[in-house]
Amino acid sequence: MTTPEHDLRAQLRRYMYLVLAAASIGVMLGRILAVDSVDMLGLEKYRRDHIAKDQAEKRKELQRQGMPADQIEATLQARQEKLERAARLRRPFLSGNDRSRWCTVRALVEDDMRVEGAPYAIDRVIQEQGWDTIDMVKHDGHLYSSKPPLFPTLMAAEYWLIHRVTGETLGTEPYAIGRFMLATINVVPMLVYFWVLGKLLERLGGTDFGRVFVMAAAAFGTFLTTFAVVINNHVPAAVCAMIASYAAVRVWVGDQRPWRYFVVAGFFGAFMVADELPALALFAALSVALAWKDPRRTLLGYVPAALVVAVGFFATNWIAHHSLRPPYMHRSQTDPDDNWYAYTYQRNGRTISSYWLEPKGLDAGEPSRATYALHVLVGHHGIFSLTPVWILSLLGAGVWLVRPGDPRRRWLALGVLAVSAVVIAFYVMRPQIDRNYGGMTAGLRWAFWMAPLWLVAMIPGVDAAARRPWARWLAVLALILSALSAAYPTWNPWTHPWIYDFMTYLGCLGR
Repeated sequence: MTTPEHDLRAQLRRYMYLVLAAASIGVMLGRILAVDSVDMLGLEKYRRDHIAKDQAEKRKELQRQGMPADQIEATLQARQEKLERAARLRRPFLSGNDRSRWCTVRALVEDDMRVEGAPYAIDRVIQEQGWDTIDMVKHDGHLYSSKPPLFPTLMAAEYWLIHRVTGETLGTEPYAIGRFMLATINVVPMLVYFWVLGKLLERLGGTDFGRVFVMAAAAFGTFLTTFAVVINNHVPAAVCAMIASYAAVRVWVGDQRPWRYFVVAGFFGAFMVADELPALALFAALSVALAWKDPRRTLLGYVPAALVVAVGFFATNWIAHHSLRPPYMHRSQTDPDDNWYAYTYQRNGRTISSYWLEPKGLDAGEPSRATYALHVLVGHHGIFSLTPVWILSLLGAGVWLVRPGDPRRRWLALGVLAVSAVVIAFYVMRPQIDRNYGGMTAGLRWAFWMAPLWLVAMIPGVDAAARRPWARWLAVLALILSALSAAYPTWNPWTHPWIYDFMTYLGCLGR
């Protein structure tokens, strides 16, 4: 039975959750409204070729007209500025990674970008200034995004409505349309993410400090908010993982078995896998746990909901590529016909080879698996070095494992640890070409989707720290360092982590 004091404290905590979530949402929206990129290489080439030629011809014309030298220079300067503005070298899409999905969206919706007989082909889109991408594959004579097509197809539905209502395109209004869609696709789901986390905190938390700390970590101490300024698969996968985990926890820990929890867990668990293939580990764990609790509802509620997403995933893949495997799985080293990454293509009259024939920098992969594992965990892209709040998650899982009492929480901790170990081992054991930390990125982005699991596991760890002043201060320090890492790539998450940059500055960095 709750007391008035207990109810008041719970209400106060909810207000604090709301304030933290609101601040985080505001930061994400502010960064989306400011997001901008200048194609410096394209600008230099444009200046060197087109503008330089135009300036030379215009100079000769003005000299023939007898214009004074100082007026000629002023006229040429004004003309150069006008030409640079017309070049549209600025864009709100920060990397070839996110532009890859945006290209698919344009190909699906805009009539003049559509390729007859290949609705997902991006051949025409990439010919436009500022719409290049290295995340492409080629088969059947056409270029395609290397990303699974389900997510861009859902994006295209929103874009179709915007295009039909306004008459504008991502080519004519990239900032207005792009920023609006970033807010709806990333920020609105993150609001749901915070709301669901608040419900989990109230159910699983034991102290006021622990609950508020975990919400603060979610709001400012993970890379999900960092990546809210770009289209990516990690944010939606994490949101789906949070929702699916909440539904499963209600069944597993709360002993509540309404049909809706099984349906929600099945649908969002499957969508999580559609966004992050290694999330199959969590989906398998959820399937076993729910089947153990209630085989009938799992079979009749969970499985059909998951099949809806599975059908969408494979159907869009078949329509796009006439294959059930997503594009990134067509990278055979023995069958040239099944290596979609080995190709050349034409762009504005130039023949260009696939970037992936000779990847550079981190994209070439770390030769040493041991070195890769070190940097993945505690090195320049380290899960624990960049975001040390996850150390509290290890502590929390340990608390649940050894604490006497409810065995369901012990199984919950084992599940989090097992899924985490499987996913991290999967990436460490990949071939060299895939041991690249996700390329130039602010952190090990393939681990971002596991944030909901680690936040849940963090709860008992921070509750334990709350009872000791020195431990509270260490937890706060871990949060400061984690927030530092998340905020370091202020404008663009497709940049190196601060530890990587610092090691480069010291001259001690090996890949």
